[in-house]
Amino acid sequence: MIVLIDGPSGAGKTTFAGQLGAVLGWPVVHLDDFYPGWGGLAAARDMVVRDVLGRRGFWRWDWERNVRGEWVDLDYEHLIIEGVGAISSESLDVGETFAVVLTAPEQVRRERALARDPYYEPYWEMWACQEKEHFAQLPWERVHVIRG
Repeated sequence: MIVLIDGPSGAGKTTFAGQLGAVLGWPVVHLDDFYPGWGGLAAARDMVVRDVLGRRGFWRWDWERNVRGEWVDLDYEHLIIEGVGAISSESLDVGETFAVVLTAPEQVRRERALARDPYYEPYWEMWACQEKEHFAQLPWERVHVIRG
């Protein structure tokens, strides 16, 4: 079983995934660990299917040097994957999946995101554009939405 948790920045995905993982005893993979830079949302969405679900691992992203880092092997029977881009038609077609999208008002999300990572501010608008493209492609009929 794979749980996919998606939603825009600051919606509460990481917190929700951590709590769910603790209750279920399942590992959590964070897309923040492998987005290939601030322009890499679409690439990470593909990496979920190709690497995390297909090869059972991922190339960590070195945010300090802005380069691909080491390969991380994953060994799992059950897994939680969280981050913007976790859900796509392709990821929903890999095995048994449950998909949820968390949402919250933009101002709330922005405050949370910038409190967590003040270096994010110059990239907020650029990332929001990528999120908009991602959510326009989302198979909404196949996901559960939680509004915060």
